[in-house]
Amino acid sequence: MVNKSEKQVLDNFVVLEGLDGAGTTTQLQLIEEKLTDLSIPHLCTFEPTDWVIGQVIRSILKGKIGAQAETIALLFAADRHEHIYNPEEGLVANLARGRVVVCDRYLFSSLAYQGSICDFDRVLSLNNNFPLPRHLIFLDTPIALSQQRLGKRKKRELFDPRNLQPQVLAGYLKSFKLYENLGMELHRIKGSRKPDVIFKELWSIIASLPIVK
Repeated sequence: MVNKSEKQVLDNFVVLEGLDGAGTTTQLQLIEEKLTDLSIPHLCTFEPTDWVIGQVIRSILKGKIGAQAETIALLFAADRHEHIYNPEEGLVANLARGRVVVCDRYLFSSLAYQGSICDFDRVLSLNNNFPLPRHLIFLDTPIALSQQRLGKRKKRELFDPRNLQPQVLAGYLKSFKLYENLGMELHRIKGSRKPDVIFKELWSIIASLPIVK
């Protein structure tokens, strides 16, 4: 169960989510370009991070080293904790400096992906105390199209297989239901369109932030 009484929502914090191949990385790049052009202080980031724990996670996802499913969930939670609360480079520190923070993947990815290979409630417990973004943007891209895009990659990762995607999508939908009515705004954007069309809709959300206006 989500502890709804103590849930914190961080203003000027936006999260992008979607299946692998949904287009979140492309949209993060477009957002960063726009924020830079407008000289708006910002941090565009991603999870897993490229910090020490995040590098271990990426080695696991690429099949370079092995790990149990719960170990992977624990590593993601540890990487996320550092990503949020690092006093110099963390998300909270950047928000306190008056920056917009946009993150490609967050706790909802853990619930969807790690929750598909180990106990969902266990993954929820590891992420239950993390703050929420003001806006959660889900690129709702069909599985077939996401897989087609992934087919262009040279190497597949642990959670890429087609037969796992329905479980991942179900995990996302379950997590959205758990976190509704807590102050966070969920936006489901059709991800099968051209990147510039998606970005136009996505930017209208980011432009509504007080710091961007």
